[in-house]
Amino acid sequence: MPSPFDLTGHGAVVTGGNGGIGLGMARALLGAGAKVAIWGSNADKTARAREQLAAECGDTTRVYSFVCDVGDEAQVEASFAASAAAVGRVDSCFANAGVSSKGTMLTEMSLDEFRRVQRVNVEGVFLTFRAAARHMAAHGQGGSLVATASTAAVEGAARNSHYGASKGAVTSFVRALAVELARHRIRVNSILPGWIVTDMTEKAVHNEKFAAAVLPRIPARRWGQADDFGGIAVYLAGAASAYTTGEQFVIDGGYTKF
Repeated sequence: MPSPFDLTGHGAVVTGGNGGIGLGMARALLGAGAKVAIWGSNADKTARAREQLAAECGDTTRVYSFVCDVGDEAQVEASFAASAAAVGRVDSCFANAGVSSKGTMLTEMSLDEFRRVQRVNVEGVFLTFRAAARHMAAHGQGGSLVATASTAAVEGAARNSHYGASKGAVTSFVRALAVELARHRIRVNSILPGWIVTDMTEKAVHNEKFAAAVLPRIPARRWGQADDFGGIAVYLAGAASAYTTGEQFVIDGGYTKF
């Protein structure tokens, strides 16, 4: 009897898969047997990530990379079509690409700064999921859509209101799509990471004052790592989560519970 975590023959797309959480997801999906297309906006970084993943899994024929700005409609459509051609059929799509805030107070925030964050974090998820849903509905085999949100969606993130707003929007978007797309056997869920060591958080987690204030509030007593998201990616991609949709998976070492 096949394992519900066996992704042999499975096709996956991971936006922002060239680093951080996305890279950790892509690594685990490949480890479970999937073919994976990673997207990134930085060409050199994306190419290096593909080389790294191919070397780790020992198979250059199961990992592909595409340069894509997820806030650009034409680029998303082209990259998704190319990804589907590369992996065969896309069975899961992880809308993980995102940008951080600049720690700006509301009273000092420009409209351009607010829109910069929404363009990638909200519109990018919309464009990616729309392309994936159209593809999955057309091939008729169902699939899984997974958005990377943030614990900022459920807590008060001072000086990050536009970032929190973007991630809150994503969780609401996911719940609506879970209901809307169920008729096509498409599951839709979100992941809410806490404080994870990535390029985006590097300055914060290595700041002694910040670490002294935040680490004691994390029951696990450590920062999260990219590979902490491998298991949830494999679970949500395949048959193991066949009856799971519309959920928020908080992965934060207990931070929001303490």
